[in-house]
Amino acid sequence: MTLDTAFRATEVLIALAFLQQSAEFMLRSGVERAIFAVRIVACLALLIGAQTELALLVLVVISLWMLHRFQGPYNGGSDRMSLLILWCLTLAKWMPTLFWQEVIFGYLAFQLTLSYFISGRVKIVNPEWRSGRALRDVFAFSAYPVSENLRQLSTRPRLLWAASWAVILFEVVFPLALLNQTLLIAALCIGASFHLSNAIFFGLNRFVWIWVAAYPSLLWFQGRVFGDVF
Repeated sequence: MTLDTAFRATEVLIALAFLQQSAEFMLRSGVERAIFAVRIVACLALLIGAQTELALLVLVVISLWMLHRFQGPYNGGSDRMSLLILWCLTLAKWMPTLFWQEVIFGYLAFQLTLSYFISGRVKIVNPEWRSGRALRDVFAFSAYPVSENLRQLSTRPRLLWAASWAVILFEVVFPLALLNQTLLIAALCIGASFHLSNAIFFGLNRFVWIWVAAYPSLLWFQGRVFGDVF
């Protein structure tokens, strides 16, 4: 994947992610509704490829307003990833030289890889994750499951043990996927499926679009730095 193609794919995907995030604010009134209406217009400009550098700057300014308004990221991890992608993409697009464009976009790819690896490392040293109890508690007690029927999964410890280790192993070995393009594509498909399952089971729908929006940077980075090692 070329750098320009990765830029364009990221613009489209982050626009879709921000449109989803902004829709809920259309039910409000006053300043918030007006600002998020502007955010939607900027996202539509990104989608059609019109004045993309200006649209990104508008989104950056709005992101600063959101950090002030909500005293930090509005929705935790998904908003932190949103800020990372937006700022890296904007800085890369406005850099005057190819060298700095690649450095900044490569940083985004590195942070995406690190997000999976660190998440897996945290889980693998946690005995509750290794035993499957962490997932059992999520299904049994938390407010996350979108259906009460899903809570019945808490009575299937072997299934949840296997699911826990599947998530742990995927996240821990994810960096190895950079060694081969086919392997990376497979890993990203698994990652997207993982985020989609979280949206279905737990209602964490913000994570789907925004994590996928960072995938083009990784596809470009793998080809640019590693190629196919094997």
